[in-house]
Amino acid sequence: MINAIDKPAIFITPDYIIHAVNQAYIETYDTQVTLGKSRCHEISHHSNEPCDKHGEECPLQQCQNTARAANAVHIHSTAQGKSYCDILMKPIKDDNGIIMGFLEILDSIDYASTESKKDAMVGQSVPFKQMLNKINRASQSNIAVLLQGETGSGKELVAKAVHQASNRSDKPFVVIECTGLSENLFESELFGFEKGAFTGATTSKKGLIEIAHGGTVFFDEIGDVPMNMQVKLLRLLETQCYRAVGGLKQKRSDFRLVSASHKNLLELVDKGEFRRDLYYRIAGFPIYLPSLRERQDDIPTLINHFIKLSDYKHKKFSANALQLLSHYTFPGNIRELKNIIEQSALIANEDLIHSSDLPESVNATTSKTATQSTTDFEANTANLIETKMMSLDEIESEYLAQVCQQFTGSPAELAIVLNVSVRTLYRKLQRYGLKLNDK
Repeated sequence: MINAIDKPAIFITPDYIIHAVNQAYIETYDTQVTLGKSRCHEISHHSNEPCDKHGEECPLQQCQNTARAANAVHIHSTAQGKSYCDILMKPIKDDNGIIMGFLEILDSIDYASTESKKDAMVGQSVPFKQMLNKINRASQSNIAVLLQGETGSGKELVAKAVHQASNRSDKPFVVIECTGLSENLFESELFGFEKGAFTGATTSKKGLIEIAHGGTVFFDEIGDVPMNMQVKLLRLLETQCYRAVGGLKQKRSDFRLVSASHKNLLELVDKGEFRRDLYYRIAGFPIYLPSLRERQDDIPTLINHFIKLSDYKHKKFSANALQLLSHYTFPGNIRELKNIIEQSALIANEDLIHSSDLPESVNATTSKTATQSTTDFEANTANLIETKMMSLDEIESEYLAQVCQQFTGSPAELAIVLNVSVRTLYRKLQRYGLKLNDK
């Protein structure tokens, strides 16, 4: 059974021991699997402890508690490095209904990364992983997807991820900007036009819908489509048929629909500003995109990501500047963070970007308490470790122990100051039996 699965798969018992494995799994990981001895977390996480000890949900435990299939998005250590994967865990029962073990099937997520990677979504916070799970599930079918989230939260990047992970990935991905489209422009852009259809139409032109045949159409800010055009849009989405402007022949285009809006479309429906039938046509599978405020743990990783993609790769932010950014509310979300990083790097006269180099909007709205917290922390920890012969582990343990007593911010804020990921911080604290002082 396990060899018939085309994705990496293993059969494990409640003690995490692997008893069966397919070739796809063996080729995915760089650690050799010894049947009857190797545990799943040793192979996938290079860890002697189960994944729930490091801040991740354990699908095996969920299966045991519910006797039903469970899934989770994890970060695995593969032959290609740290990689995201969507795990599906299924209980396997004998003829008497007794659970014999669990079948684990892994689905690689190539459009997301835990570290800087071009054209990939970057992060590792819980809301980010929950979003990845939704994207991966939606990609496995042709269901209409509606992306909802604040301006600047990355809706086009998510739409591209839905397309990349689908069976249409080798076909076109076409973006249709709905904001500001007049009725005439709407029809000619979407459906194309024939030669002589209107003044200036000296040649025929294909519409975006025809170009997208076989692929994915992304209607960005679909809530801005005026009511008089929503009828035509609804007909297109229901039949996938249309006529070019000035044409008589009906054409058909096979496309996957992904829409996005920062507006609450149901509220617009209640106000009579958006057709109810159109809403339920586009909202087959809603995906919520968390704001950057909800992804605070991802800020250090995103800062590093955007710095690497900029013309200022040699520069970095001071601890004080990072602390200010960790307390900023980012009304413009990821798009604003990217702009802030580029502006600050351009303003900074040195390789180290200070808080004074940040835009006035950040300094004006950020809590003075956050700045003072970082300043006090840096001053108090400057001479924490005495100069004496100690192992690196002893130095790290002693340093973190005193940090935990003096630092009053959140784990995400401390991770920013220490220039590590939140996941790495938790792992180190657990290793030395430490926890932050709650104040």
